[in-house]
Amino acid sequence: MAKLDENGLSKGARTLLLVGVLMVSVNLRPALSSIGPLIDMIRFDVKLSDTLLGLLTTLPLLAFGVVSTITPLFTKRFGIGNTILGSLILLALGISIRSVGGVFNLYFGTILLGVAIAFGNVLIPALIKRNFPERAGFVTSLFSGVLSLGAAFAAGLSVPLAIEMDLGWRGSLAVWAILAVLAIMFWIPSIKNIKRTKPSRSFKVAMKKLSGSLLVWKLAFYMGLQSAAFYVTVAWLPAILLDRGYDASYAGWMLSLSQTTGIIGAILVPIWAGYRKDQRLVIAVLAILEIIALAGLMLPDIGLVGLWIGLLGVALGGTFGLALLLIVLRSEDSETAAELSGIVQSIGYFIAAAGPFLVGVIYDVTRIWNYALVLLIVFAVAKLILGLDAGRDRKV
Repeated sequence: MAKLDENGLSKGARTLLLVGVLMVSVNLRPALSSIGPLIDMIRFDVKLSDTLLGLLTTLPLLAFGVVSTITPLFTKRFGIGNTILGSLILLALGISIRSVGGVFNLYFGTILLGVAIAFGNVLIPALIKRNFPERAGFVTSLFSGVLSLGAAFAAGLSVPLAIEMDLGWRGSLAVWAILAVLAIMFWIPSIKNIKRTKPSRSFKVAMKKLSGSLLVWKLAFYMGLQSAAFYVTVAWLPAILLDRGYDASYAGWMLSLSQTTGIIGAILVPIWAGYRKDQRLVIAVLAILEIIALAGLMLPDIGLVGLWIGLLGVALGGTFGLALLLIVLRSEDSETAAELSGIVQSIGYFIAAAGPFLVGVIYDVTRIWNYALVLLIVFAVAKLILGLDAGRDRKV
């Protein structure tokens, strides 16, 4: 008889669940990272300002902020498995709507896919805490690595799909609905392996407890500043390179490079941090790498663009994986992990939502991209200060 774990699952069932988790993970960024390289095409076609184009990245973050907090309400009623299934269906629908019709569909579909992705963002860390507690660092590294892989492919393929495959920007964005449908097919068999448990406390009680914790707020701001830096990069890095004379294909592949090196950070950092009781050293190393990379990008005359973007990707990918791992490590159990993940990501993404929009406004006013890079350096310094406390070994 096969040995069962504490959740009553065999090794085969755990493997099937892990595959399902990774299929969900790979869908959590392509709908977002595919926008940046296509910004010029969208601008030309629908005649929007940089500020309004920035909303295409900001709106999903606002959706993350609204939905993340209330996600535990859905899981307490429908369970984690069914909630994720519903989110995948909504994701495919949102991508499809965004890719057809006019400006209204562009923004409405963007909101829907943002809502869908928010559920996956919140619930995967809770699943890791519940079903893979002894290997949290390793599984978090797989989750964040596959997530970054999806972002990298989408960023790099967006322009070739639009131009070389003659799909246009709408068709290029629509392709990622196919990936969501595949995830649905893989996820349905996984649902039976996620046992429903009775909640030990109400949503109101949990939120009251968590919102009163200073550690929760530090984790939330750390997550928010990390996400702001990531989404500013996704939204505006291609535009920065285009402004400096590079072509659209090169700009898209440089964004893809940042996402690809982000995979390295997203895989290695959670494993490294997971073996440590205290994560402060990891946080400091990532912050220093990020500041060096941003400073290099501010000095175009010295070149080495690929090096700076590669380092930035490692830092941002590693910080993202670490932020997710901190949610798992600072939680006592899977129920707390879901609640903590919800409130941290809700507050964090409200903070992050200001990033791409603010950068769009700054550039509209100044026409100088270095101001945006200065803003990201300020974010990195703030993450260092917050992380040096949030990285200490303790529970919420």
